[in-house]
Amino acid sequence: MDCSVFFQRLWEQYTAVTPQAQRIFEAVQARNGVVVNDHVAFRTFRHSPLDIAHLEPLLAQLGYAPFDRYRFPQKKLEAIAYRHPDPLQPKIFLSELLLDQLSETARNIILRRLGIGELPEPEDPSFFWEGILWPRISYPEYQQLLQESEYAAWLMVMGYCANHFTISVNHLARTPSLDAVLDIVGELGLHLNESGGLIKGSAAVGLQQASTLADEMEYRFADGDVHPVKTCYYEFALRYPLSDGALYQGFVEQSADRIFESTFHQRTG
Repeated sequence: MDCSVFFQRLWEQYTAVTPQAQRIFEAVQARNGVVVNDHVAFRTFRHSPLDIAHLEPLLAQLGYAPFDRYRFPQKKLEAIAYRHPDPLQPKIFLSELLLDQLSETARNIILRRLGIGELPEPEDPSFFWEGILWPRISYPEYQQLLQESEYAAWLMVMGYCANHFTISVNHLARTPSLDAVLDIVGELGLHLNESGGLIKGSAAVGLQQASTLADEMEYRFADGDVHPVKTCYYEFALRYPLSDGALYQGFVEQSADRIFESTFHQRTG
C-alpha cells in the first residue's frame, strides 16, 4: 500500500469522529498554504493477538522501522516510535497497554471481548482503520475501566484508528510558533489540554507539544445504554535542532504522558 493512500484513509476516518481536526486544518492551511503532518499515533493491547509485535510488520510493509522506545509506568503503557526512509513521511507512534499490570477485573473485561469469536489476523496496513473488532462492552464495564485505565476504556470503544494527527509547526510558513497555532485554535473556540501545562516540553529537550481535548460522540453500549465517549484529538509539535543542526526526531516521555490525557474524562492537572 502506498503511504499517501494509507494516511488519506486514516485521515478520512479520523475526521469523521474528530470534526475539530478538519476545522483546525483548514484554518491553519488558510494562513500557511501547506500543512505537514509530524506524526500519527495508534493504541493497542500488549499480551494479545493485536500487540505491537503483531502490528509492527504492517508498518514494515509501508517502509517504517522502529527507532526509539518509551515507557509510561504510571499509565501502564509502553510505546515504540517508527520512521520512514523518506523524511517527508510522518513518524508513527504506536503504544500498547500492559494488560498484565491491570487488576483481574479490568483484565477480564478486556480479555473476554478479545477472546469472543476470532480476531482477524492483521495482514495489511488497512487494519489500522478497522475500528473495534470485538463485541461491545456494557456501560458499567466501561465505567469500571475508566476508574483504572482511561486508555483501556478509550481503546475498547474506539478500537483501531488514528488516535491523533499532528501539525508540524516547523513547516508552517506564516505561523511558525506554537503560540501562534494555539491562538488559531482558540479563535475557533476549541479547548486545549492543560494537563502539565498548555505547552509541554521545551527547547532544552528538543520538542514542544500541545494538543486539543478530544471530541465526543454518542456511543451505544452492549446493554443498549447510549452515552458520550471521547474520540480523538489534534496535536501540534515544534522540534528544535540538535548540536549537529538536525531537528530532534524523537519524543519526550514526560510530555507524551500528559498528551495521552487528551482523551481522558478526568485529567490529572
